[in-house]
Amino acid sequence: MAKLTVEDLKRIKEEVRSTTVLREGGFRARINIHMGTCGIAAGARKLMSIVLKEIEEKKINDVMVTTSGCAGLCSREPMATVEILGTPPVKYCDLNEEKMKEIFIHHVLDGKIVEAYALARGSETTY
Repeated sequence: MAKLTVEDLKRIKEEVRSTTVLREGGFRARINIHMGTCGIAAGARKLMSIVLKEIEEKKINDVMVTTSGCAGLCSREPMATVEILGTPPVKYCDLNEEKMKEIFIHHVLDGKIVEAYALARGSETTY
């Protein structure tokens, strides 16, 4: 058997993490709106409102919406992270209501990352 590299271990960790976190809650997707004080000041509440409105209007019940504090990139707020079951999370930045709606429709509903607004893929980890 070939030796595993650090990159192999990172990939395996990401695959397992992305499937267990959402599966445990019975959700297919999770949207995390970053709502530290910098995010709120930049408009994160509007992002939350548009996401909740889309979920309600489309009667979606397999998408979880959560909030978190500052992601450490205050100048790129408002930010949101989208995680689809079985795929690495995608962090989006410099958002507004229109961009968030586009991300919801294309990424959350159709599974297609909106590259124009994506900052990073995968989880933040320290090694």
